[in-house]
Amino acid sequence: MPAARELLLDAAFAALGARPWHGVRMVDVAAAAGVSRQTLYNEFGSKDGLARALVRREADAFLAGVERSLAEAAAREGADAGDCCAAAALWTLRTARANPFVRAALTGCRGDRLPPAAAPPLPPPRTPRDARPLRGGPTPTTLTERIRDSAALAAHSAGGAVPRQGPHDAEGTRRACEAGVRLALSYVLAPAATDEAAADDVARLVRALLRPAR
Repeated sequence: MPAARELLLDAAFAALGARPWHGVRMVDVAAAAGVSRQTLYNEFGSKDGLARALVRREADAFLAGVERSLAEAAAREGADAGDCCAAAALWTLRTARANPFVRAALTGCRGDRLPPAAAPPLPPPRTPRDARPLRGGPTPTTLTERIRDSAALAAHSAGGAVPRQGPHDAEGTRRACEAGVRLALSYVLAPAATDEAAADDVARLVRALLRPAR
């Protein structure tokens, strides 16, 4: 049986399907989870604490899915950076459509139904090579960086490898992957005809950016 914490998070997520966050009551979440209201407060401290935990869980699950998609793509024979970024894009588009928390975290737009924690203010710019773990709520910037860095690592381990670019090979791959991630995020806001078509566009862009200059 799932722990009380997971039951409460599941109940809070389900409650948002019926009413906006401001209408979700802690007593109803506790009842739906089959635990006492005191247990809920012991776990999360407050309604804001519950919201932050829910947002973090959904963001962590999304990022785990990105990692799985990248690993599967990189393991295919002949795979390249374009394939890896396309796989991440496909997972991102499908998850953002199905999960309002992921969409809010990726775009910074939460609407009226979600808690403010779903789309916290953007953090200040960070240096390009800053690889610190996520702190606080996930934001479009931090999620973009995580997906970019994971895609670049997957690209270098892919069966098709990465076209050689000289001493700046790794940086070139990283920049191409970031462009691919940002293109994918644009399709979250303005969908293509199909998710597959959007993923193909991402793959073409990444390959074009990594193609050696003539």
